Amino acid sequence: MRIVVLLGVFAVWGCSAVGGGAGRPAAPADGRFPIRVVSYNIHAGKDAAGQPNLERVAALLDSLRADVVLLQEVDRGTTRSGGVDQLAELERLTGFNGAFGRSLDFQGGEYGIALLSRWPIEDVTVVPLAVTPPQERSGGSHEPRVALHGVIATPAGALHVVNTHLDPSGQGTWRRQELVALMAHLRRRVPRDARLLIGGDLNSRPESDEVAALGLALTDAWAACGAGDGGTFPASAPDRRIDYLFFRSGYCAGARVLPYLASDHRPLFLTLELP
Repeated sequence: MRIVVLLGVFAVWGCSAVGGGAGRPAAPADGRFPIRVVSYNIHAGKDAAGQPNLERVAALLDSLRADVVLLQEVDRGTTRSGGVDQLAELERLTGFNGAFGRSLDFQGGEYGIALLSRWPIEDVTVVPLAVTPPQERSGGSHEPRVALHGVIATPAGALHVVNTHLDPSGQGTWRRQELVALMAHLRRRVPRDARLLIGGDLNSRPESDEVAALGLALTDAWAACGAGDGGTFPASAPDRRIDYLFFRSGYCAGARVLPYLASDHRPLFLTLELP
């Protein structure tokens, strides 16, 4: 019954995507335009040992020649991050355009998720993902979840990009509510024939109801063109796949989890060819 609710929301979208074999093509075929996408939980600007990581994150994006980046656990002006606006710093280091989605006020600043793009980011919307009852954390606090929806003006045309960081509870009760809220927003705001990319730290295993439901409407990039188990967490010895990129309308040319230790997660890298 839990998954039926999600499926009923997601089934309104057809999936117009095709997968390709693993590996990266030397050149786009049939007029397809390749973009390089990264999803990375940057652990509030520190690696698993607590050392600053923003310069290493920027260096990774440069080495990959990334075009579109979905970032989770981003601080702006918090005490724990020394008052640094981490998105602004990554914009400076990469030269990319950025957009921020605030989840909550935290330690004198803000905490949330972000997008970086080689191209302009237009029509940015922060989508609250409310749950009932609110998920309580230690000390009685609550951490509301959001999605960040931006339209990126790529040379191949508009690409709707949605980044999110879902609830980490063992049970999927709150994640399923968050996904229903997210997909209801997209049903209203994204044309059915538009190019769409959704990703982030979903805190869900591949066999979960949440991932199965997303896979009804969208293509799981790792399932389409990745190799191996796709484990992204913990970075030192991944034993679970909880970071994802899903897409609609495009060709999956290659997906990799990178053995990079600048955070407590490993980054997920996708080459997606847009029609």
